[in-house]
Amino acid sequence: MSANTAEAFAPLPNITEPKWWTGTPAISPDLFAIDGNDYRVNGEPLVASAALAEHMQKTFDNVGLVHVINTGLDDLQSMRLIATQVLKNERKYEGGANPRKTIEKNVYEVGAPLEAWLHYHHEMAYIGSSTKMVSFMAHKMPSEGGYTFVSDNCQATDALMATDFGQKLKKLGLCYHRNLSDRDSYLDRLDIGVYNHWQQSMLTDDPDEAVAEAQSRGLEVEWGPDRLLKTRYYISAFEFFPQLDRNLLYASMADDGTWFDTWPLVQHLPAEERPLKLTFGDGTEMTAEEKALFIKIYDDFGIPIPWKVGDIALICNYRFAHGRPAVHLKEGEQRELGVLIGESFDRLQTVDDKW
Repeated sequence: MSANTAEAFAPLPNITEPKWWTGTPAISPDLFAIDGNDYRVNGEPLVASAALAEHMQKTFDNVGLVHVINTGLDDLQSMRLIATQVLKNERKYEGGANPRKTIEKNVYEVGAPLEAWLHYHHEMAYIGSSTKMVSFMAHKMPSEGGYTFVSDNCQATDALMATDFGQKLKKLGLCYHRNLSDRDSYLDRLDIGVYNHWQQSMLTDDPDEAVAEAQSRGLEVEWGPDRLLKTRYYISAFEFFPQLDRNLLYASMADDGTWFDTWPLVQHLPAEERPLKLTFGDGTEMTAEEKALFIKIYDDFGIPIPWKVGDIALICNYRFAHGRPAVHLKEGEQRELGVLIGESFDRLQTVDDKW
C-alpha cells in the first residue's frame, strides 16, 4: 500500500479507527484473484462463460473469496451477470438495518456515509434469516483509497476462543438493539433518519402489523416516544456452518452504537437514541477493552481488496467478515459499490462438539 493510500486511511480526529490489517494479508491474493484478461476475447469487456464460471466457483469453494480484476466493464448489470455465475438466488434487502437504495435491478448501494468507517461485520448477522454470500461490484472509484477489507473468520474465531472474552461471548451470546424511527414522525429530524424507518424494515404502514412482523422474526419489541419502534434480538455470537463442520464467530461490530461516533449528524445523539447498539445477551455492556479486543482480532486477519472500476468480489458471509475505512474523496470523485445479497439461510446457532 502506498504512502498516499495509507494517508487516505488516517483516523478521524479524536477517534481511534480500526487498523484493518497487519500490513500482511492473512491470505495471499494469489489464492482468490482471477485476472479477467485470461477470459477476454480480442480485448473486449469480460462476458460470462462456462470456463470463467468454473474458475470462479472452484475458487469460491476452496477459499470463500473471489476477486475478478481487469474486466473492462463499467456498468453494473454486466458485472451482475458475471457475479451471478456463482451468487445464486439473489434476495432483496429485507429486514436489514440500512435504508439502502436500489441502484439497478437487485443491486443496492452500501448505505453508509463515506465519512464514516464501517466496522468488520457479517452481513445481516443480526437477524434470524441471514445470507450466505454477498457480492460487491466497483462502479465508481476514487483515484486513491476506497478499499474494502475482509477478515479471515476461521483464524479470527480460533484467536477469539483462546481469550476470556471469547469464552464470555460463547456463554452469554449477544443482543442486537435497534431503534426504528417512524417515517412520518421524523420527517423533520433527518439526523436520526439515517437508518431504516420501521415502515421500510417491516414492510407495512400499520403499527400492529409491524409488531407482528417483528415478532415473527424473533424480535422483542416495544414502542418508544414519537412512535420509535425498539427491537431486541437475542442470538449466539457464533454459528454452526455445516459446509465447514464447525462453529464460527458470526457477529457484527458495525451494530455497536459507538460506531456512530463517526457519522455526521448522528454523533450528538445519546446512546439510547442511536439506531443500533450491541450488548451481551444478558443486557450488560461490553467494556471499552472488550470492544477493542473484538476489533483487534478481526484486524489481525485482515485482507485488503483494492478496487478498480469493473472489479467484482464474491465473499462467503460466514468465512469472511468485511468492512471499510472512511473514504475521503477529492473534488469531482465518487465511490460507488453495487451490492448483491445472496441466498438466505436460517440461523441454527451452535453445535456443542464443533468448537
